[in-house]
Amino acid sequence: MLRKTPKYERIAFVASPAPEARKALQRLTKLYGNVSPSRADVVVALGGDGLMLRTLRQAMKAGRPIYGMHRGTVGFLMNDFREKGLKERLSAAQTTIIHPLVMRARDIKGKLHEHYAINEVSLFRHTYQVARLSISIDGKERLPELMADGVLVATPAGSTAYNLSAQGPIIPINASLLAVTPISPFRPRRWHGALLPDTARVTISVIDPERRPVAAVADHAEVRSVRDVDIRMDQSVSMQMLFDPGHSLDERILREQFGY
Repeated sequence: MLRKTPKYERIAFVASPAPEARKALQRLTKLYGNVSPSRADVVVALGGDGLMLRTLRQAMKAGRPIYGMHRGTVGFLMNDFREKGLKERLSAAQTTIIHPLVMRARDIKGKLHEHYAINEVSLFRHTYQVARLSISIDGKERLPELMADGVLVATPAGSTAYNLSAQGPIIPINASLLAVTPISPFRPRRWHGALLPDTARVTISVIDPERRPVAAVADHAEVRSVRDVDIRMDQSVSMQMLFDPGHSLDERILREQFGY
């Protein structure tokens, strides 16, 4: 049975505040029109990776595919910018399905905060003192004490972002894995992190949170003075990212592993 080529007639453009992105928005709107995201067949994001992450979060429950074009600073999640032939590019694009992390953080006052993350959930020390953390997987303590600037849990899509800067592993986009990576660890000195199945529930508890405050961040959503944080992948939420043939996210991640 032949696969039907998708047609994206109604396009919703969103753009970052950057001058390049705003100019691109005006030109593309004249060429293709611009409908509201609720009426669109596809959302085209004009900017950098920050805009792409915000657009994915906003469209998380809508189920519409997102196609990014680079008009920002960092464009790892974006396609090259071209004005002409956009509808043909959209029809020929390859789809990558990604699932977000859900972070449930409890602060020192007992209040629960829930946020979603496309790339990673990170915990950071908030003072000059090193953070003291314990890590449990699926309810079983695996690391009684980590002394570090922090720790993060990254998705495959986010493994080439902050996770890579923290010396974490690059994960192929279709691998059913999560990376747990320490940030500037002090002790244990030989622990460099772990790879977990993406069905795992990671619980990070802060030891002495009043004296050594820690913040939890889900991409850009921050919760300060946390006591413990539960992190898992929400498989019930699927987001579609569109990439030009030969420039898919899995191809880019593979290139990163070989340093080009």
